[in-house]
Amino acid sequence: MGTIHLFRKSQRSLVGKLTHEFRLVAADRRSWKILLFGAINLICIGFLLMWCSSTNSIALTAYTYLTIFDLFSLVTCLISYWVMMKKPSPVYSFGFERFEVLAVFASTVLAQLGALFILKESAERFLEQPEIHTGRLLVGTFVALFFNLFTMLSIRNKPFAYVSEAASTSWLQEHVADLSRSICGIIPGLSSIFLPRMNPFVLIDIAGALALCITYMLIEINNYFAVDTASAIAIALMTFGTMYPMSVYSGKVLLQTTPPHVIGQLDKLLREVSTLDGVLEVRNEHFWTLGFGTLAGSVHVRIRRDANEQMVLAHVTNRLYTLVSTLTVQIFKDDWIRPTLSSVPIANNMLNLSDHHIIPMPSLKAADNLNPVTSTPAKPSSPPPEFSFNTPGKNVNPVILLNTHTRPYGLGFNHGSAPYSSVFNQGFGIPGMGATQGFRTGFTNVTGRYGTNTYGQPRP
Repeated sequence: MGTIHLFRKSQRSLVGKLTHEFRLVAADRRSWKILLFGAINLICIGFLLMWCSSTNSIALTAYTYLTIFDLFSLVTCLISYWVMMKKPSPVYSFGFERFEVLAVFASTVLAQLGALFILKESAERFLEQPEIHTGRLLVGTFVALFFNLFTMLSIRNKPFAYVSEAASTSWLQEHVADLSRSICGIIPGLSSIFLPRMNPFVLIDIAGALALCITYMLIEINNYFAVDTASAIAIALMTFGTMYPMSVYSGKVLLQTTPPHVIGQLDKLLREVSTLDGVLEVRNEHFWTLGFGTLAGSVHVRIRRDANEQMVLAHVTNRLYTLVSTLTVQIFKDDWIRPTLSSVPIANNMLNLSDHHIIPMPSLKAADNLNPVTSTPAKPSSPPPEFSFNTPGKNVNPVILLNTHTRPYGLGFNHGSAPYSSVFNQGFGIPGMGATQGFRTGFTNVTGRYGTNTYGQPRP
């Protein structure tokens, strides 16, 4: 038998979780207006689809897809309210702001898929153009236009409002902006409406309605049914061109990229942080867009060993918090270590160099009583000299790396290493004693003028 877990919480299904979250959002009075517009939208979509079937107009079908997009925008607005109610959890430590980004991305992508479907149907209709009935065509156009504009202007959709301003302009907006500058040059009072650029959703609603009105007039006058297909293609292209920049912008947010318009400001703040007192280096910086208008980032700061960590952390956070709302700063002190010299012979297997070998020299304490052949007499009573940190003096066994190969310079000098036994057993390189190696030089047969001229005679 399996283990019986007392007081175990029951796991709710996905439908149960969605129902619980919907009740949480519906409890807020701000969402009641959105729910009301959503219900009216569903009724309007039902009537429009019936009129599309009765008129056999694909242009009206393409315009109805904009009403379906309005329904997606209302759902996105509800998700935005839900995100404001939810608090960060251990699973979602940065909060739930990316859900509204995902909702915007999904809505715009679905609108573009609908436009591609219209283009595919329009291509088939060019081969065999059906008859278009104009009985409900104009009625459906004005019903859809009125409801779309009323929804866009009555509901403050924060995610789509931000994306429409932050994303790049569409080709439809650019052409209308050029036309608006010409009109505002004649009538300056219209500059507040048409400039700097119109709302892309309002613009596509008006342009689609204008295309349907032209279609109605041409069919009524000349029975030119092909203009319905041409209008459907125009509405699909305008829909695709309007939604594509928003999809690109929201997709970059989902990919955690750094917005291009804040890169210069971030570089300036990082330069200011690197000049703070105690800061040695700023590295591993990474900044990304968490949600619409929300930046997150992490940075590593290396400071001096004697710097105050809390003080540096406070200054760094104060500088970056003006632009990055969610910031993680890791402070670590400088980990440099004073270099030391080893006074013991190194093993032969520590260096894998073919042209070097290691020779441990014997202790020089036994040679203290001898007369060194140098110009400065030895002072046994003086302490061993020290010139730097842990530098070995004469009482420390040094380690010497020598090259065993003879370099043929062509001058007749032997640059090879002489054995140390010859140094101590052959008269310390005094001239006249037959020494083959000097104490201070590696040359052979060179007169050594260290303290005497000839053997036993003092130097004048």
